[in-house]
Amino acid sequence: MSAERKTETIPQWKQEEVADVVEMIESYDSVGIVDITGIPSRQLQEMRRDLYGTAELRVSRNTLIERALEEVDEGLEDLTDYVSGQVGLIGTNDNPFGLYQQLEASKTPAPINAGEVAPNDIVIPEGDTGVDPGPFVGDLQQVGADARIQDGSIQVLSDSTVLDAGEEVSDDLANVLSELGIEPKEVGLDLRAVHADGVLFEPEELELDVEEYRADIEAAAARGRNLAVNASYPTTQTAPTLLQKARGDAKSLALQGAIESPGVMDDLVSKADGQVRALAAQVDDPEALPEELQDVDQPAADAQADDQTETDDDADESDDEEAEAEEADDDDDDDEDVGDAMGAMF
Repeated sequence: MSAERKTETIPQWKQEEVADVVEMIESYDSVGIVDITGIPSRQLQEMRRDLYGTAELRVSRNTLIERALEEVDEGLEDLTDYVSGQVGLIGTNDNPFGLYQQLEASKTPAPINAGEVAPNDIVIPEGDTGVDPGPFVGDLQQVGADARIQDGSIQVLSDSTVLDAGEEVSDDLANVLSELGIEPKEVGLDLRAVHADGVLFEPEELELDVEEYRADIEAAAARGRNLAVNASYPTTQTAPTLLQKARGDAKSLALQGAIESPGVMDDLVSKADGQVRALAAQVDDPEALPEELQDVDQPAADAQADDQTETDDDADESDDEEAEAEEADDDDDDDEDVGDAMGAMF
């Protein structure tokens, strides 16, 4: 009864606002809370336009956002723990990882004002400031920059960290950074948490190194393919490699067993020729040999024997070379497959 009386006291416009927020929440697969602190109204409107078609940003009173989340339930009430300060509600049909990546990519550099806390170390880089000699060199030195007048301009001689992350920006430093055009902070929507498919995600869980993820998938695919090849497990990806490996093994067996097969006849003849020439080189009386072998000397026989050894080695290793060539082709295919998978995810 008390709850009903409390609802009845809510102004009509608030009830309508809550209903609109509830409708928005229920229309998206992923719903999150974003921090909009310090973002000017004009820039916030631009961000909302940039999100159009992929996500919807709605700003309302915190109490009304909380009430809407509690009305929807389904675990979304957990997002109320992140509703504090200046926040907005964001909805999308993308997955939480894609939403996080989109918001991070949309952030833009911005100047920092006096009194703000540095989000990271502020560094004035080495190089020519482009400022003519004058009092500004003293301003640079005052904030901790290694600055001198050289070659007719003010130069910073080395990268100079002028403020550590977490420290407050002074008036002098804000003026110096503004003069140099240095924008040490990023402005954008900071995702505090997002709810999707009954699971609550925080930013730390959504921060994903795409290149590292791609490399992990490629490595897993390569290891799986190698395991399948070594286990002689035929799949669409391993069948060509297995066939080439079998071909190499068969050729090696035919050479070792002197099997007169059309595919190895040239190699067998070459092998026999090498053996004959090596044997002829051991005969002390050249006249005892057929005329075509009388000019065989030891170095030539050794060379012929070496050539034959290489031929045998090539036959033994052909399966490895063919497998490596096939793996290179498979890697290209995997890159395309992985690219497609990543595109679908992000």
